[in-house]
Amino acid sequence: MGLSKLLSEVKGYILLTTQAHYKALQPDFCLTGDCLHGRKAAIFYSSLYLIALGAGGIRGSLPALGADQFSHKEPKEKKHLAGFFNWLLMSITIGASIGVTVIVWLDMNKGWDLGFFVSMIATVVGLIVLTFGVPFYRGRVPGDSPLQKVLQVIVVAFKNMNKTLPENPEELYEISNREAALDEERLRHTKQFRFLNKAAIVQGEEDVGPWKVCTVTQVEEVKILTRMLPLIGSTIIMNTCLAQLQTFSIHQGIQMDPYLGKFKVPAASIPVIPLFFMSILIPIYELIFVPVMRKITGHPSGITHLQRVGVGLVLSVVSMVVAGLVEVKRRNAAIHDGKDISLFWLSFHYAIFGIADMFTLVGLMEFFYSEAPASMRSLSTSFSWLSLSIGYFLSTIFVDTINSVTQRITPSKLGWLHGTDMNLNNLDLFYWFLAILSALNFVVYLFCAKWYKYKKVSGGEGESGERLKEIEKISESGEGLKPIEKTGESADGESGEGLKQI
Repeated sequence: MGLSKLLSEVKGYILLTTQAHYKALQPDFCLTGDCLHGRKAAIFYSSLYLIALGAGGIRGSLPALGADQFSHKEPKEKKHLAGFFNWLLMSITIGASIGVTVIVWLDMNKGWDLGFFVSMIATVVGLIVLTFGVPFYRGRVPGDSPLQKVLQVIVVAFKNMNKTLPENPEELYEISNREAALDEERLRHTKQFRFLNKAAIVQGEEDVGPWKVCTVTQVEEVKILTRMLPLIGSTIIMNTCLAQLQTFSIHQGIQMDPYLGKFKVPAASIPVIPLFFMSILIPIYELIFVPVMRKITGHPSGITHLQRVGVGLVLSVVSMVVAGLVEVKRRNAAIHDGKDISLFWLSFHYAIFGIADMFTLVGLMEFFYSEAPASMRSLSTSFSWLSLSIGYFLSTIFVDTINSVTQRITPSKLGWLHGTDMNLNNLDLFYWFLAILSALNFVVYLFCAKWYKYKKVSGGEGESGERLKEIEKISESGEGLKPIEKTGESADGESGEGLKQI
């Protein structure tokens, strides 16, 4: 999966480099109208989609691949698992920092083709390194597609919608321990989303089949993904704020003093500010904060995943408030004093948001990985990036909607974000609108966290080693396994567990 996606990204950069190098493949220069069409458009958009396909696949599968290298049954390895996601973010931060500094400098001073070429070489190096590591990776045996398993539960539940659930949950279908894979989790039955439980109704042996009946574990896996959806939704607004910072801050930077001494900072390199703070704070968080909090709370990560996400959401609100204040200062200085303030005033809200991103992104990845069913971890870790992509799409809708509404209600008939002259806009009001929206979103998140129930594995992880030994004995003796635990035991007694751990 990862190798094929990296290869797709390499192909995309090859196309971009080729088009940027040969003038015959470049669109004609024009200020109005559509200059990109035909073969040139096909090459350009194909390259972008190939890069997006590759980057999306890597971002979705790499966290799960890396985390799978740590055993959940070994306390020492499980402790290091918490740190893996922090160092993964650190590597992403370093790569992004190089992108917005070195690559931007190459694009502006040496040519876009060289910038794309260096990016392609970096991707090829990553492909080679990943390939050499293949013999040493711990991996799961490929099984059924997670999406197929979800679809099976939904289809069978609808087929059985007129059937009555048995009073005794033990009568619901579950495979025996002998049939289960050695590393397969057995999830306890829960009463939440009772309709889905109908997918595990079985009338007789002749009804057993993938599209006729689903196991209790399979049903519970779908329930877990369903419970995750509100938490995914409650982080979208934060990513919308991130999209606005990455676009409007560059526009602000163009109308600010870009010099640091004699060095001129390109506007496109402004995003290096939060990356700089993150590269300093991530090691501090991992090497100092986590060990201290681990002694206090006893949690392997120092604080729980949902607590970490919550801290990030609060900081995103603070960042938007500060961003509005900085814009007021910038515009007043430009209009009333006729001078540009330093570009580095942007570092205040950018730094705060960088810290927020450090808390939220890693918290989400670790949460989705640890809570997801073993067979769906790659799918679930991609939810963090799903939230990011939806947030970026939503940011465009917000800008268009705010412009449309404010054009009608403001006396000047100009929208808050009208035109390219930031001195004529009301970007500060837009930032404060996002701050209010983010605050309301945090309240929603608290409700979602309270409602969420952590998964419960039958028998718990502590006995996994003993069960494996028992399975090995059975393979030799042919005896049957005793049940780990009654399937009917419900986890619903853990009401509000999400809030307890948040």
